[in-house]
Amino acid sequence: MATMTAEGIIKTQKSITAEEFAAIMPDASQLLSEEPEMESSLHHEQAVILEKSLERWWRDRNDFFIGVNLTIYFSRERLKTHEFRGPDVFIVTGTERGPRTSWVVWEEDGKYPNLIIELLSDSTEDIDREIKKDIYQDRFRTPEYFWFSVEKLEFKGWRLANGHYEEIASDERGWKWSEVLKLYLGVANGRLRYFAADGTLVPTPEEGEQQAVRRAEEAEQAKQEAEQARQAAEQARVEAEQRAEELAVRLRALGIDPDAL
Repeated sequence: MATMTAEGIIKTQKSITAEEFAAIMPDASQLLSEEPEMESSLHHEQAVILEKSLERWWRDRNDFFIGVNLTIYFSRERLKTHEFRGPDVFIVTGTERGPRTSWVVWEEDGKYPNLIIELLSDSTEDIDREIKKDIYQDRFRTPEYFWFSVEKLEFKGWRLANGHYEEIASDERGWKWSEVLKLYLGVANGRLRYFAADGTLVPTPEEGEQQAVRRAEEAEQAKQEAEQARQAAEQARVEAEQRAEELAVRLRALGIDPDAL
C-alpha cells in the first residue's frame, strides 16, 4: 500500500465500516505525520537539543522512542474528525527503538507517551496549558508533562497522581526531577536541558565530542607534566649523586674515608 496521510485516507473513504477501515488502515510505517513546521528556529533548536542529548545518554539502550513534532494517532474512529495530537517532544519507554513516520497507538501495543514536553509559543500556549494538558491527563494518561517557553523561559512540570496532574516542585536550582527519565530537567543558558542525578549536564553529541577532546587534551597535558616531573626528579637524583661523589673525592684527599662516616 502506498504511503498516505490520515487525511488522504479519509478523503478516499467516504462511507466505510469500522471493520473495513481497520482492514485498509496502514501500519505505523505508512501513516505519515501531519504536524506543521515548528514555530521558529529557536523551537526547532530546543527540540533537537532535547532529542539528541537524551539519545546520546541512552545510547546503549534500545527500548525507547523519542518523537519530535510527530503526530500521535490514538483513535481510528477519530481520524475523521482530525482528533490527533503532535507534541513537540515525546518519549515512549518500553518499546522498540527505531525510526517512525508517526506514532500510531494501536500499532504500538496501545502505548502512549510516558513523557511529553511542549514548547510554548504565543499561538499555542493557551492550548498547551489547557486543552493539551487535559488530553494528556485524561486520554493519554501520560505520567509526566512539561512545558517550556524558549522566549520567556517559563518552565513547569506535572506528574500524574491519582488520575490528575500535580505540579512537580522545583529544587533550589529551579530543576524538576523526572521519575520517567531518572534525570532532572532545568533551564541553563536559556535552554531546557537534562541533568544527571549528580547535577552534571547531559551533553548533546557535539558537546560530548568537545568534552572528549578536552579530556584527551587534559590527559595529554597531565602525561606531559608527569614526564616533566619524572625528568626533573631524575635530574635532581643525578645531580645529588654527582655532589656526593665530589664530596667523597675531597674527603679522600684530606685522608678521610667517606664510607666510615
